[in-house]
Amino acid sequence: MNKLNRVILAATCASLLAACSTAPQYQQPSPAVPEEWRATDDGDGDGDGAGAELTRAGTDLQWRDFFTDTGLQQLIAATLEHNQDLRTAALSVEVLRARYQIERSALYPNLAINGGSTRQRLPADLSPSGSAATSGRYDAAVGLSTYEVDFFGRVRNLSAAALETYLATEYAQRSLQTSLISEVSTTYLSWLTNRDQLELAEATLASYEENLNLIRQRFEGDVASSLDVTQAQTLVHQARTQVARFDRLVKQELNALAFFTGHNLPSTITESRSSIPIAMGPIETGLPSSLLTRRSDILEAEHKLRAAYADIGAARAAFFPSITLTANAGVASSELSGLFEGGSGAWLFAPQINLPIFTGGRLKAGLEVAETTRDIRVAEYQKTVQQAFREVADSLAARETYKIQVDAQQALVDANREYFELAQNRYNAGVDNYLTVLDAQRQYFSARQQLLSDRFNQLAAEISLFRALGGGSHQS
Repeated sequence: MNKLNRVILAATCASLLAACSTAPQYQQPSPAVPEEWRATDDGDGDGDGAGAELTRAGTDLQWRDFFTDTGLQQLIAATLEHNQDLRTAALSVEVLRARYQIERSALYPNLAINGGSTRQRLPADLSPSGSAATSGRYDAAVGLSTYEVDFFGRVRNLSAAALETYLATEYAQRSLQTSLISEVSTTYLSWLTNRDQLELAEATLASYEENLNLIRQRFEGDVASSLDVTQAQTLVHQARTQVARFDRLVKQELNALAFFTGHNLPSTITESRSSIPIAMGPIETGLPSSLLTRRSDILEAEHKLRAAYADIGAARAAFFPSITLTANAGVASSELSGLFEGGSGAWLFAPQINLPIFTGGRLKAGLEVAETTRDIRVAEYQKTVQQAFREVADSLAARETYKIQVDAQQALVDANREYFELAQNRYNAGVDNYLTVLDAQRQYFSARQQLLSDRFNQLAAEISLFRALGGGSHQS
């Protein structure tokens, strides 16, 4: 066969292989994606509220750009380096990568050098010469073992499915990383908030104890009643309860941070005196359609869907004949000394074809499983997209409303402080009873506690938006 014929044969084979693909053409589902994020009215009636600027195209925000607090950055870095869940996910990616390499290797012939020897004795009744004989054989060859000629794409589709599964696992790891970053940062902010709550409760307890001592002195001087003393004691006991509660929460959340970091908690964290609020980088949401390429869980669901399409191709190819080749070439001799002498050449070529005729419905059921799995993956992809848009919409709504809530709560704190000061002055002047002071103290303390909680929720909403937009998944 001359060179031109070889080229023509190779081109023909390539065309046949391409034409025999049994995998259905992948079609990305078309989820209902809004053209822009829903904006809220800012109260001036023009509809250009806090969400109006969110239609600007944004870029993927990395966690180091968003979390600007130095202590939190060190905490996240330690978590990404030492967290065991993330390590397990990374090792799972390596396992899937190796499995893909295993499937991909089936596309190529396996060549091996084989050598061996055999000794055999035949009894007289089995020997061609009619007498017992002992014979030997020595072989050395380069062989091709059971290589499947992939005319119908079964092996290619199995390889493609393994690749898509590997990529899906890689995106699952990125999604876990984003979740870990968000969870660690939220826990850190909760720890700071509860530490502030503890300081507030301790300061309030000291104030209540001081008031109790004053009331007792007034009672001993017949200026205050026993009811005033009892009411003051009630406030002290309530404050002590709050101190114990927040002390417990602070310790438990510090333990949680240590767990996230694999007990490699940076020393700067425990020594830090950072307090809420902590500045965070700005977030631009970009167009809604960009979410399909920014969220790792959506990309994970899409690669799982692609793997399901490839599995259908492999299941369809199982209906067609499979051709396997076994071949080797080398030397053989009855004596080891004659193994490489002239005339000792030997070769073997053994093609096989297998055409399924009756399998008891196994192949049909396998195809049904593959097609049904594809439909499941489509539904999972659609659900993942819908969940993603809901999370972004909820986070935007929280961000827009918590600012208003925090401002209103701050105004309430200021009003309660004035109320408490007026009530204390009026009680000292003998105008009002201590019940009014008690009520004012309770409201002032409760308002300050709620303000700290609202500030935490405001920052937690920013973190939720950061996570919902898929931020932080492309940078370690």
